[in-house]
Amino acid sequence: MEVVIKKQRNVTQLIFCSYYFMIFFGIGSFSPLLTVYLTDIIHLKGTQIGMITSMSPVVMIFAQPLWGVLADYTQKSRVVLTVTLIFTAAMGIAFSFMNAYTMILFVAALLAFFQSSLVPLSDSISLNYVQRTKGNYGSIRLWGAVGFAVAVLIVGRLSEEFGLHIIFYVFACSLLIASAFAWQLPKESQTMRVNVRSGVAKLFRIPKFVLFLMTTFLVFGPIFANNFYFGLYITTIGGTLTGVGIAFLLAAGSEAPFMKISSLVIRKFGIMQILCVAGATSFVRWGFYFIEPPLALVYATTILQGISIGLFIPSALEYVRSIAPNEVKVTAVSLYSAVGNGLGSWFCAFFGGIIIERYSITVMYGCFSIMTLIGLGLILVIWKLESRQRTEEGYEF
Repeated sequence: MEVVIKKQRNVTQLIFCSYYFMIFFGIGSFSPLLTVYLTDIIHLKGTQIGMITSMSPVVMIFAQPLWGVLADYTQKSRVVLTVTLIFTAAMGIAFSFMNAYTMILFVAALLAFFQSSLVPLSDSISLNYVQRTKGNYGSIRLWGAVGFAVAVLIVGRLSEEFGLHIIFYVFACSLLIASAFAWQLPKESQTMRVNVRSGVAKLFRIPKFVLFLMTTFLVFGPIFANNFYFGLYITTIGGTLTGVGIAFLLAAGSEAPFMKISSLVIRKFGIMQILCVAGATSFVRWGFYFIEPPLALVYATTILQGISIGLFIPSALEYVRSIAPNEVKVTAVSLYSAVGNGLGSWFCAFFGGIIIERYSITVMYGCFSIMTLIGLGLILVIWKLESRQRTEEGYEF
């Protein structure tokens, strides 16, 4: 009996890993080269590109709760996920036929609406599964980073051979394959219920939480916007589409090992110390891109993403959960995600396009560097508040 159960878990683990690989393979084939496509093929202006790329995080803020409610109401997360994967793939194909800015914007909004469900529902299903089986979420989620890294290299090369339109077809095919894996995921998974109404007021009475939301906006915003604009930056300073793939391969590939050791590093050095190191790494990276270094050095610095993302994301998530009261931890994580992934990403993607049109993409990275520096300053303020609180608690004891 134990042998059968172990075999079933191994099969389920393989399905999860394959699913995450295909999901992020699709995202990695599409997102990094989208701005290059909009610039070189459609010939849009920077402001127009900024509007399109900022569409996803804006839609995500409103759409994610709707998908969560639907999954909770139906208690069929797996079915909802499978259907949205198919519709997202269809929107990817539709995107390839659009030439007018208004139609591209409309299709981008629809694509973002369906795509916004993928990661939250996927993580909810996998988290429920590993909690039930006492598995390792990191060993599953790791394959997403691998899929993204592999995709940007392969699709960058394919784009040079067959044209940039291929990014849409690879994206769609990857998600359709992922939908087949999604249908085989565990049925008992459920999404987490978030009581935002009762939790927001309580959280906003915690100064450290409010400051950290601001930090998330300032640090995460440039990180996520870089996913849209880094491919354009590479080609602007003389790189090829294959070079874009290599750059994203190095960047995304460097995240996996740091995520794997993040828990150990946090326990050894502390959350605030790791947040400072990760934030400082982002500041240095954006500032380096501002001075327009040689292409070879840009490739070399992409591995810094392993520190800035691979360590910042798990550290930030753990910190948010540590300062939130037990009854509003899920609400705290939802707000943290909405501010960083949603508002911060939208702000930097939208205004990044405006800066590119009026000035240059290097100036945009200079602005990203300043934003990150301010965020790093807020981390130091939070660190000081933490130290003061521990001192006061020590006196009380």
